[in-house]
Amino acid sequence: MSTALIILAAGMGTRMNSDLPKVLHQIAGAPMVVHAMLSGASLSPERTVIVTGHGADLVETAVRAHDPEARFALQAQQLGTAHAVAQAREALEGFDGDAIVLYGDTPFIQPETLEAMAAARAEHDVVILGFEAADPGRYGRLVMNGDTLEKIVEFKEATDKERALTLCNSGVVCADVQTLFSLIDAVGNDNAAGEYYLTDIVELARARGLTATAVVCSEAETLGVNSRAELAGAEAAFQARARAQLMEDGVTLIAPETVHLCFDTYIGRDSIIEQNVVFGPGVTVESNALIRAFSHLEGCHISQRASVGPFARLRPGAELAEDSKVGNFVEMKNATLEEGAKINHLSYVGDARVGPAANIGAGTITCNYDGVMKHHTDIGAGAFIGSNTMLVAPVKVGDYAMTASGSVITSDVPAEALALARAKQENKPGLAVKLFKMLKKQKEKRSKGAS
Repeated sequence: MSTALIILAAGMGTRMNSDLPKVLHQIAGAPMVVHAMLSGASLSPERTVIVTGHGADLVETAVRAHDPEARFALQAQQLGTAHAVAQAREALEGFDGDAIVLYGDTPFIQPETLEAMAAARAEHDVVILGFEAADPGRYGRLVMNGDTLEKIVEFKEATDKERALTLCNSGVVCADVQTLFSLIDAVGNDNAAGEYYLTDIVELARARGLTATAVVCSEAETLGVNSRAELAGAEAAFQARARAQLMEDGVTLIAPETVHLCFDTYIGRDSIIEQNVVFGPGVTVESNALIRAFSHLEGCHISQRASVGPFARLRPGAELAEDSKVGNFVEMKNATLEEGAKINHLSYVGDARVGPAANIGAGTITCNYDGVMKHHTDIGAGAFIGSNTMLVAPVKVGDYAMTASGSVITSDVPAEALALARAKQENKPGLAVKLFKMLKKQKEKRSKGAS
């Protein structure tokens, strides 16, 4: 059965007190709406429709960055959830299959939960996602009769008996797309808010002789985000779950609560992550790697047995081969460190290739930017770059070549050659003492003048 996702992302989110649309606030480096899309991706949807409203252009730009094939429908006026789903009709024209309605501010619905809903659709016309609430509060209640969902009743309209129920409505719906839109067409707005509620489709379906049921998930999956405080809580929940999963998968986290992960972080088994490490988007760490304390990584790849940090920064395009090493206070960007190569400390390497077993001395900088364009530095196998070397790109250092400490290298260095590019040292006997005496007199004179 083909599946389509309808993700509601039109709300302003006034409680966020933000110019940014609510669904674009990030959790673990990705907008909440992208988390909803990732949840639905396990169903291999044939179409994904995002219903936008407030900040539609911003939402479309963010979604397209994740999925260029996504479709969009505009809900110009927010007249309720059923009205929002109805806006997706045109984008699903010609589609034959099931539609699942998700919410852009509910980022934690698990793929296995959606798969259970899709499976339940084989026996029921409408499937609702419910959860057992520790404190049901003002949630809508699911009224069940065996495995049949009789109705969804809003708290304010519920009887005392119905309010005592703890099975609550998440708002997530699965139904055949034609059935879904047919039921929505019959939804009215005869209520205090004058809105069209998606929850009404259950009673409408039952009145037509259709069947409805509920799939139950954990309350944590249905966490919605409506304020900055809830956003912080959602971030904490994501991090706790992601850390636990890494340790379950065989990764050592020395101080788990201090490691910040991203939505797409991958770390192989038997790797060790020390305390206070931050992973930005696009990081892959292979098995048996060591990421030492206070390092920041984004958009990079670390191979087996490589070592990073402490206090290292790997920026997008950094590629570390097996057994390579990046030490303390080293920054890399758009650069490759080949097998066994080392940048031990206090260096910047950008737009460069560092060949196998090469050694980069402290204070080395690849001067890659001329104010307009970036230029490439190529360092050969086994090369030794002396401390405090400036490599002015474009430049190439050949295999097993060496640069003397303090050199400014502006021309290619042939293989096996030693390059010295620094001014000749001259010593002036007694001049240091004379100079200090002169400077002290000048300082004393200025102090008297100031008083």
